[in-house]
Amino acid sequence: MHNFPHCFCPPRSHQHAVPAESDSGPLLVQQHSSKEQKHAGLRLSRHSAGQGAGGRERQGARSPGNTAGEPQSELAGDQVSGPPGDGSCGQDGTPGPVGGSSPSTAGKFRREGFILSYNGPLTEYYDVETKKLGQGTYGSVCRAVNKATKNVRAVKTIGKAKVKNVKRFRQEIAIMKSLDHPNIIKLFETFEDHKNIYLVLELCKGGELFDRIIEEGYFSEMYAGSVMRQVFAALYYIHQHGIAHRDLKPENFLFADKSKEAPLKIIDFGLAARAGPTTVLATKAGTPYYVAPQVLQGKYTYKCDMWSAGVIMYILLCGYPPFHGDNDAEILAKVKSGKFSFNDQDWKNVSMEAKDLIRKLLTYDPAQRLTAEQALAHPWIKHYAVKGNVVADAPLNGQILDNFRAFRAVSKLKKAALTVIAQQMNEGQIKALKNVFLGLDEDGDGTLTINEIRAGLTRSGLELPPDLDALMHEVDSDGSGVIDYTEFIAASLDKRQYIQEDVCWAAFRVFDIDNNGRISADELAQVLLSADVQNIFGREAAGAQNGGDSKAIAAEEKKAAKEQYKQNMVEMKGLIKEVDRNGDGEIDFDEFMEMMRRGDPK
Repeated sequence: MHNFPHCFCPPRSHQHAVPAESDSGPLLVQQHSSKEQKHAGLRLSRHSAGQGAGGRERQGARSPGNTAGEPQSELAGDQVSGPPGDGSCGQDGTPGPVGGSSPSTAGKFRREGFILSYNGPLTEYYDVETKKLGQGTYGSVCRAVNKATKNVRAVKTIGKAKVKNVKRFRQEIAIMKSLDHPNIIKLFETFEDHKNIYLVLELCKGGELFDRIIEEGYFSEMYAGSVMRQVFAALYYIHQHGIAHRDLKPENFLFADKSKEAPLKIIDFGLAARAGPTTVLATKAGTPYYVAPQVLQGKYTYKCDMWSAGVIMYILLCGYPPFHGDNDAEILAKVKSGKFSFNDQDWKNVSMEAKDLIRKLLTYDPAQRLTAEQALAHPWIKHYAVKGNVVADAPLNGQILDNFRAFRAVSKLKKAALTVIAQQMNEGQIKALKNVFLGLDEDGDGTLTINEIRAGLTRSGLELPPDLDALMHEVDSDGSGVIDYTEFIAASLDKRQYIQEDVCWAAFRVFDIDNNGRISADELAQVLLSADVQNIFGREAAGAQNGGDSKAIAAEEKKAAKEQYKQNMVEMKGLIKEVDRNGDGEIDFDEFMEMMRRGDPK
């Protein structure tokens, strides 16, 4: 037993612990939940998400407190943009192309175009259970079942009146749409009516990382290594894509299921920001235990996330945080100092490699702090996160290559349909393919390069096909130059996994935007070309900030848009003609199913 007063250990761990004073200071940016955990007679407040779209709200009433966008304390401030050109967003909050890539490459499409926003009642498509999985200040989370496909989802309901910063909320939705990683929660679609926004999300049944810490007290290095590898992998991915999360904490990670080996998912991007490698952020945002010193100073980079990851790793291995105090002011004072220690009694059985990694994550100088890529390459991760990893035993096999070739041969529309299907499948349906993907992803960045594919083929004892480059070009549906997670799953699917009518109906519905049972050329353009004009809370008028030249610019834009529209329609009508058997210029579900059944050996 240690004598630490602010631990996360379960009651059985400390029979004689002395009660500490309760937290009395206001929680900064986030809110203290009044549902507190009792541990050895201590009161430990759970730090709960505010307006975030991606998180699972917790049950229990909330005490009044500060929320994001309401600067009242040391962790609340006005957003200040970084240098021009670093991780900028469009007017509607949509992230720009990553790394200069363009979705306009012939035959390509962007996966986020399939995550649509619908105006109308959610209950037309989902049976929503009345029992709430969670309730918070900004809304509730309920379990819901898709009426057509029977897919089970989590639906987060957010009251429009409670969204104080519409621009930030829209940016959060855009960020969630753009992310495609096994360790990041999926957003499937959104609905909007006169009162609420509804986010249809992946349902994670395993509870929070926070709750597992409470149950276990602390983790073995083997288990902590598995958890931290997933944390670093997700961070590597979002940082590569120009995003800083800014609110990493155990409450913002959910397990997919209750098993020990369940995948971990980052949730709640409510405080996330676009941030390139050199972007300097200024908003004071985060949660006291986990916030980096530079955030408190109002001048920081994406590496604030690495500090938070270091705090999480510290807690996993001992059961309590490195920076502690009886209230927020005391905690933040210790965070500002950056000084922490490893208690001899509690850390005597923890490896030197683990302590070394924590020190390098909690390095005060951000320039010297590890990146997620470096953390994944650290000896402790290499040693503890690999042992017993089923991913290592999931080789790239010849059947997957055959499926790649079949994917290459089909039309753009069928490629898109397979991508929609892959995106909507749950963990259990694609577990084997996911393990292959993770086994191929040597650097852990959540994408596959041609060299990683080659190395995987070699490890599996397969001959390198002469058309490998051409195959990978076709699998790379968005033309980004790498194979994203859903792209890999879509191209690897066996026909038996997608040919069922309910699975195909879910894909058909994505393209049938007006829900009239037919897919038109306009609808195809909206989905395949990401020309979806629907938007949460509407969209500002184009050219509104163009000053005296707005009319001339608007005229030029209108002319260019008209020409682009004509070109798009030629392409879309061509895709429809390939499938349209009755010649009515649209695709009904029977024609869609015929397309999915025919034309390839999958």
